[in-house]
Amino acid sequence: MNPIKPTIKTELFAVLLIILACLSSIYFYSVFPSKVPIHWNIEGQVDNYSSKEIGAFLFPVVILAMYLMFILIPYLDPKKNRYDEFRKTYHIFKNLMILFMTITYFVASFSAIGIGMSISTWIPIMVGMLFVVLGNYMSKIKPNWFMGIRTPWTLSSEEVWNKTHRFGGLVFILGGLVMMFMPIYPNNIKMILFITIVLLMSLGTTLYSLYLFLKEKNGKNNK
Repeated sequence: MNPIKPTIKTELFAVLLIILACLSSIYFYSVFPSKVPIHWNIEGQVDNYSSKEIGAFLFPVVILAMYLMFILIPYLDPKKNRYDEFRKTYHIFKNLMILFMTITYFVASFSAIGIGMSISTWIPIMVGMLFVVLGNYMSKIKPNWFMGIRTPWTLSSEEVWNKTHRFGGLVFILGGLVMMFMPIYPNNIKMILFITIVLLMSLGTTLYSLYLFLKEKNGKNNK
């Protein structure tokens, strides 16, 4: 049995999004120019192009692959017995990621055909909202090898895992709120803010988990 116990109720939303993206790719392929923007810099300016085939079909393939990864990887997780403790949260994360990727695909595609979808406005807002929602559920994730803040120290101690994810949830929420307002910041500070958020989410949570682990270890040694 799959550790996350997928049902029609848990999978319908994601599957419909995937079908929508795949069907829409046919339309976008028919209207895309020969060169399609596929990457933008921090100021929303296009800095890389690709063929219309890549522009139309790559994102739906990535979305489908991501969905299959969410479904299949729990089978391989050595801690798969823990998934039952946060199964609802797992499905929320999965559906949010599929929704985010699908909306990103439509924003980028409409922008490519000249429909008023500003990448520099919508993507930071969407990323910020995603971080805020994920941060609210972060503390509900239990130890596993696939999802969450996985460091040697969180995976070695349940208490370190729980405290790190409560801290990480707060960092994600605060970082998300900053990201949501990124479009109104001056261009000269956007990159600084972005790097700061990424460092707090990655290096900050990693160092915090190490601090908690050493504190717990020293406390046990002093007993």
